[in-house]
Amino acid sequence: MFELAVMGAWLEFAVRWLHVITGIAWIGASFYFIALDLGLRKVVNGPVGVSGEEWQVHGGGFYHVQKYVVAPAAMPEDLIWYKWEAYSTWLSGFALMVLVYYFGAELFLIDPTVMDLAVWQAVAISIGSLAFGWVAYDSICKTKFGDDNTRLMVALYAILVVVAWGYAQVFSGRAALLHLGAFTATIMSANVFFIIMPNQRIVVADLKAGRTPDAKYGKIAKQRSTHNNYLTLPVIFLMLSNHYPLAFASQYNWAIASLVFLMGVTIRHFFNTMHAKKVTLWWTWAATAILFILIMWLSTAFPYGSAAGEDGEVADLSGTAATFAAADGFDEVTDIVMGRCSMCHASEPGWEGMLWAPKGVILDSPAAVAKHAQAIYVQAGITHAMPPGNLSFIEQDERDKIAAWYRTALK
Repeated sequence: MFELAVMGAWLEFAVRWLHVITGIAWIGASFYFIALDLGLRKVVNGPVGVSGEEWQVHGGGFYHVQKYVVAPAAMPEDLIWYKWEAYSTWLSGFALMVLVYYFGAELFLIDPTVMDLAVWQAVAISIGSLAFGWVAYDSICKTKFGDDNTRLMVALYAILVVVAWGYAQVFSGRAALLHLGAFTATIMSANVFFIIMPNQRIVVADLKAGRTPDAKYGKIAKQRSTHNNYLTLPVIFLMLSNHYPLAFASQYNWAIASLVFLMGVTIRHFFNTMHAKKVTLWWTWAATAILFILIMWLSTAFPYGSAAGEDGEVADLSGTAATFAAADGFDEVTDIVMGRCSMCHASEPGWEGMLWAPKGVILDSPAAVAKHAQAIYVQAGITHAMPPGNLSFIEQDERDKIAAWYRTALK
């Protein structure tokens, strides 16, 4: 019979896998069409309405692609829509955030040293901020201010910097960067759902009715698609950041995230320009390298200390952590973890060359052991994932004691 912890770990893995698969599908399609659109050659004496074409070769076959300025004269019988890649990426991502950050809010979402929130308050702020982000972004895009795309992009970047700082004042460092990624990804997915697809449906409806489609719908959709193109790479960085303490475990994590958006612009500008003008702007890589060096420097400035507290007391623990602290075998398990794990999982790891606790997990006090009970159980109790290579020589009977303690606490 599967235990709840095991089922939860596999469910998280499955949803994460789905999220990666759908993300690859969406990003791949997005990058392909941007490159295709920018690389089109002007058509001379071609079909009416065709603005560009391109010949491509792949997998042993040749492809001839043509783009119409607005739409063809008649509705084609078979029309492929690219939408589910975006929808499924957002849905799977949100499901993963629920599993990891909402169900594990006390562990991953909330940091009392940043802001002491109740779980429901943190979750409400999380959901509310995602909804607010889309409404604010969409409203700005629809104003006259949004007619100038360069001006609009600069303003949106300023907003993202403010949002990055705001998340860092509310959530744990790990959750702050993850939420900035979710904030941006929500805007990207909503662009597809609320703007790009509806505009394309209007054009299709006009074709079916024999009307000439208005070019403005394509123009608006193109603007939102361009935004998505430049936001993609920063979102990927932010989604991966929760695995790297150097990215999130700094008081300047919000500044790191802000610079990542600039790196996304320089990298995409290189490829977009290459596709459009067949020119290689190598200076963009120099700019990217400088930004990355600055990020590396910021990552070591004023790192976070242990969120578990300095005294190691367990009296103030509440919820599940208090349950594990009160369970039989807790003191013995604490000694095992302190002896086998804390040399690396500490505010200042004792392992040579290690600057940060792996994944930001600090196990230097009884309170921390109680708080991370499930992770300890899965990583060192029922599997041999930790310590890596069993470098601290943890014995099997010690693993058995960890497993027994965890199971006792749940009875």
